Amino acid sequence: MNLSSLHGVSRRALMSLMMALPGFVSAQTYPSKTVRLMVGANAGGGTDIVARMLADKLADSMKGVFVVENRPGASNTIAADLTAKAAPDGHTLLVATNTGQAISPHLMKLNFDPIRDLIPVGLVVTVPNVLVVGTQVPAQNVKELISLMKAHPGEYKYASSGVGSTQHIAGEGFNVAAGVKSIHIPYKGSAQAHQDMLSGQVQIMFDTTSSAMSQIKAGKFRALAVTTAARSPELPQVPTLAEAGVPDFEMSTWYGVFVTAGTPADIVTKLQTELARVIRLPDIQNRLRALGGEPGQLTPEQFRQLNLQEFERFGRLIRQANIRMD
Repeated sequence: MNLSSLHGVSRRALMSLMMALPGFVSAQTYPSKTVRLMVGANAGGGTDIVARMLADKLADSMKGVFVVENRPGASNTIAADLTAKAAPDGHTLLVATNTGQAISPHLMKLNFDPIRDLIPVGLVVTVPNVLVVGTQVPAQNVKELISLMKAHPGEYKYASSGVGSTQHIAGEGFNVAAGVKSIHIPYKGSAQAHQDMLSGQVQIMFDTTSSAMSQIKAGKFRALAVTTAARSPELPQVPTLAEAGVPDFEMSTWYGVFVTAGTPADIVTKLQTELARVIRLPDIQNRLRALGGEPGQLTPEQFRQLNLQEFERFGRLIRQANIRMD
């Protein structure tokens, strides 16, 4: 196109001309095709639950088709890699946690940069991690669990949703803080880990409340402590780890939405506005709190800063604890 030939063309006429170009997308026409919400874990886990909740509401509010696409594995980074390399048109979103965004990059070689190649859209919810045991474990509290683990060093196994997940980091941190030794068994998501928890093949998990709550309420998992500074309103009878005798130990998991870097600013702004509106809906607030979470209240810039701070914080923790992929 010869730009000099556009002299004197009105802004409206110029926009109409640009919108007619193949592949052009703007906030006015977005979404113009199916929007994929990429999830780095199997169906049924916390990330998947949050993603499907968002997909339904965004489809209603933005009058488009939003589908969840599960791409589990590699500590949530497969889904992130696909989003980072997608067309920058807003039609591929990533529903991520601090596992993939802030922990995994310090443990594995990635073919993308999670800070540079993904734009934060908004924080959806922050949930505690909760120390749960299977019903085959006789411990009724953290003190009894630690006594059992010390009496049987290396015999207890703890599950996680993958190497480098918040569950993994919490498990290793607990080993150090409590002076015990348990064996890490990674899975491709919490839902898969739950099956082995229920059968007794693994005994312990520092799962997120978003994925563990249904098992806890059904009496299939016994919740011993939450890993946050305050108790969870949804589990008021469950003490914090500090109250249970393991101080200076905090771990929570956040869920947020990201979009491919290079996506037009007006589309990013539209996504940020719609996501914030959806999160404020009373039924979504209630559903997020029922998962034990605190609905996101950060601005996009504050979420960007949180992402950077978590990236740096977990990097330090991983180096200090000498946590490795193997």
